[in-house]
Amino acid sequence: MAQTARRNTTYTNKNRGTGQKTGRAQGSYVYGNTARKLDLQRQLEEQPKRQLSHEVRKNRDKARHMNFGYVVFLVAALCAAAFVLVNYIQMQAELTNKVENIASLESELNSKKLANDEEYSRITSSVDLEEIKRVAIGELGMTYAKEGQIIMYTAEGNDSMRKVSESGN
Repeated sequence: MAQTARRNTTYTNKNRGTGQKTGRAQGSYVYGNTARKLDLQRQLEEQPKRQLSHEVRKNRDKARHMNFGYVVFLVAALCAAAFVLVNYIQMQAELTNKVENIASLESELNSKKLANDEEYSRITSSVDLEEIKRVAIGELGMTYAKEGQIIMYTAEGNDSMRKVSESGN
């Protein structure tokens, strides 16, 4: 049973004397349905690393290090952006409040106009002009004006007028 379960087999390159390992089928061969455990860390370490050019390394080093002036510039830009954004949000909130205030005032104006129109209609419907004429002529002794009693005047820009009696008072 031990013979059929597992047999260690190693594969090497055709050039046995060079000592190079091939990338495929190294390690042990396992019969059956079990998977072999891969040693990924060792494989990654064995892979040759690409050599970077001098310019690429120099650019990467520059990108990693920031000088004091650049940091100050970034902080100032961040502060300016934060200031602008905070002011923008405050203006938006103020605008929203004003729009809501205008809407509430318009609603109040409409309700007061409606109430005013209803009250005016109620008052005008309750007034009986014939009853007023009867009381004025019959009970108070009022009469219609005659030709000599009507005096016409022209206003000279003043809103009010004061009549002084003809006797000089």
